Amino acid sequence: MNHHDPLLEQLNQLISEGRNPDTLHIDTASTLDIVTAINTEDHKVAPAVAACLPDIARAVDYIADALQNGGRLIYTGAGTSGRLGILDAVECRPTFSVPDTLVVGVIAGGKTAIEHAVEGAEDDHGQGALDLADIRLSAHDVVVGLSASGRTPYVTGALAYARQTGCKTIGVACSPNTPVLQAADVAICPLVGPEALTGSTRMKSGTAQKLVLNMLSTATMIKQGKTYQNLMVDVNATNHKLKARARRIVMQATDCDEATATDALQQADQQAKLAILLVLTGLDVESARTLLSQQNGYLRHALKAHC
Repeated sequence: MNHHDPLLEQLNQLISEGRNPDTLHIDTASTLDIVTAINTEDHKVAPAVAACLPDIARAVDYIADALQNGGRLIYTGAGTSGRLGILDAVECRPTFSVPDTLVVGVIAGGKTAIEHAVEGAEDDHGQGALDLADIRLSAHDVVVGLSASGRTPYVTGALAYARQTGCKTIGVACSPNTPVLQAADVAICPLVGPEALTGSTRMKSGTAQKLVLNMLSTATMIKQGKTYQNLMVDVNATNHKLKARARRIVMQATDCDEATATDALQQADQQAKLAILLVLTGLDVESARTLLSQQNGYLRHALKAHC
């Protein structure tokens, strides 16, 4: 009598869990050949993400619209995927000077799971919903579900709850036609193929998810006026390195010297965007601050309005 494990059958069908024919003998290879094989697989990631650019752009537009209307960007995932979401979320505040509550990472197993594996957390479909309810999810928010396999119950539960709440939902997975993608308004599926080490989805799948997250948050913040040209003019200068970066940003944006940039930043309370406006327009601080506020923080719009 044959006993079939449904989960085993599902895993056998997932691209992310497949065996890679090009690395079958990686355990007998030299050190250089091992890292070369891994690098060869990594070269497949960017083209796989490139094939998803129209879907990524749709997702960015949903997120940007949500943020403009008082909503939040919320990442939810388990294991590596959850940690990547948290990484992207926490880096938005120092990079773009946004509140910690604007971009939020939620991981199966809670804070403990950031550093330690929490057994069984990813299998809890109901907890995915409860964790979103716990942060008071609203219809104004956008929820991004992250799962290399596309079958993580915690994530599918979170996305189901998000849709019931009225949120726009985005699924990011590396296996097509899976529940996480099917539960989302926008499905982003980089087909990176089997991992160099079978099932080790922290590798190509994780890299693909990181690239997608970089685009989602960065493109959204660009659309929120957080940049001028390609400069991070809303960087939060909270330490010596970032103060030096802010000074350099003002100099690069205005072609002024260091002394002028330093003086402008002092007048602007170390806010690079405001300092740039001071240098380029010659306005006093209060007038520049008012102009920037009238243009909703968009420096380029403020400069155009001044002209």
